[in-house]
Amino acid sequence: MVRLVLFSMVFCMLAHIPRSVHASPQFRLEQKKFPRVRTAYAEKEKLLQQMLGQKEIHSFDLELYLRAFKAEQILEVWGKPKNDPRFVLLVSYPFSGYSGKLGPKKQQGDGQVPEGFYKVDRFNPESNFYLSLGLDYPNRADRKRAGTNNPGGDIFIHGNQVTIGCIPISDDKIKELYLLAVEARTHGQKTIPVHIFPFRFTADWLLRLPQSYAENNDLIDFWKNLAQGFSLFEAGHQLPRVTITAEGHYQFQSTPD
Repeated sequence: MVRLVLFSMVFCMLAHIPRSVHASPQFRLEQKKFPRVRTAYAEKEKLLQQMLGQKEIHSFDLELYLRAFKAEQILEVWGKPKNDPRFVLLVSYPFSGYSGKLGPKKQQGDGQVPEGFYKVDRFNPESNFYLSLGLDYPNRADRKRAGTNNPGGDIFIHGNQVTIGCIPISDDKIKELYLLAVEARTHGQKTIPVHIFPFRFTADWLLRLPQSYAENNDLIDFWKNLAQGFSLFEAGHQLPRVTITAEGHYQFQSTPD
C-alpha cells in the first residue's frame, strides 16, 4: 500500500511538469557541435539559469519574445512559461552599433534596420559576427512597400559592434541571447517573435509625429499601424496575433487570457 501511494504521488508530480510535445533535444545537440555555442554554454549557462529562476521560469518551459526600439537603441528580451499568457521582461541589451535612420527598410543597400513584426527563422553558429539569429525579413508588408525595388534581406541580430541594417548587441551579449533562443527552440518554441519599432509609442511621441514628419503622411500612417501592435502588448504583456493584409497593412487580434 505504501509503495502504491508513493508511486501515485510521484506520477502526479511528473504529470504536472510542463512538457512540450514539440520538444527537440536534438536541436541543442546539433548546436553544441559548434565551438562558439559550446563556449557560450560554458560561460553563460549558469547566469541564464539564475536569470530565469528569478522570474520563476524553467529553461524547459521557456517561451521567448524579442522587442527592439531603434531610437532608444535597446533590444528587450521577454520570457514566460508556456502556459502563462503574460510575458515578463528578462533583460534589455543596448545596441552595440547602429545604421540608418528612423523609418522602415525599403530596398537593398539603404542601410535601414527594418520596422515591423518578424520572427527568428535562422540560427547561425558560425556567423561572421560571432553568433547570429536571422529574421524573416522581408515579410509580405515589406515586399508590398518595396514595390518594384529589391527589398533586400539577410537581417540578423548578431554579435560584434558593426552593422549595416542589422541589430548588433556585442559578442558577450549575443552568447546569452543565442543560448536563450536555443533553449526555447529545443523545448518546443518553433516561432520566436521579434517586433522592431522606431521608438516607444508614448503619448508624447504620438503628439510630436504630425509636427516632426508633417511632409510624410505615409510614414506617419505606417507608424500608427505599428503602434496598434505595440499598444496591445503594452496593455497586458500578451502577444497579439499578427496578420498582413493584401495591401501590406498589419492587422492585430488580442490574445484571450
